Amino acid sequence: MQAADRRVRLVDRSDLVGALRERLVVDPATTAVLAVDVHRGHLDPAVATMPVDPLRAGRVVEALQRLFSLARRVGIPIVYVTMNHRTLPHPGAESMSNPFWRAVEDARQSLTPGRRSTIKGHNLEGSSQTEFLPQIAPQPGDYRIDNKKRLSAFYGTDLEILLRILRVETTIVVGINTNTCVLCTCFEAFNRDLRVVVVPECVDSMYGEDLHVLGLENVSRCLGWVVPLDELESLLTRHAATRVARGGA
Repeated sequence: MQAADRRVRLVDRSDLVGALRERLVVDPATTAVLAVDVHRGHLDPAVATMPVDPLRAGRVVEALQRLFSLARRVGIPIVYVTMNHRTLPHPGAESMSNPFWRAVEDARQSLTPGRRSTIKGHNLEGSSQTEFLPQIAPQPGDYRIDNKKRLSAFYGTDLEILLRILRVETTIVVGINTNTCVLCTCFEAFNRDLRVVVVPECVDSMYGEDLHVLGLENVSRCLGWVVPLDELESLLTRHAATRVARGGA
């Protein structure tokens, strides 16, 4: 069998995942939602320059709408971190200083299987791609960081300083793409000793379902907790009920 034809089977680590799930506590007072690249450039089929599959994008938008509503209801801050690229005389879009992205464009290839995409035209400063669909747009009281340039929500931004000011210990990381910007942000949060939680319904990947699954597996077995939205809502509801029963604010 050729190496390229081999299929890798997922290792069953449900024992690890289950044992760790029993030890997860999410306190709204020390938690923040990090909404990574939930902009129209990925999630709006009408204008997306690096599009998630439209059907899957619609499901993510619905789940994000529900999560954001839950977060605001229980007092968890939402931090929107969005990629923006300036257009410069050289090399053009800021993204084109990256050798891999430049090679993809030079080869006239698309990172999105079966769909067209552009890196040098993606999320240019002031473009419609950097905006948000109305149902998941920032609201008063939310936070915005608009100078993300690469895969990490931390690299080159003031996200870490903001989280310190907010006294955050747990990050709920959602957005696009599961295997790149979301996963890289999870690594960065882990490296800062923050608790990492990913909501699977609230993430997806334009690179394909296989890399979406890879991203979730990597988080749940190496970095943190992958918690379905229903379960997260139950965790937060139980914590709020316990706080009230103890006479908390």
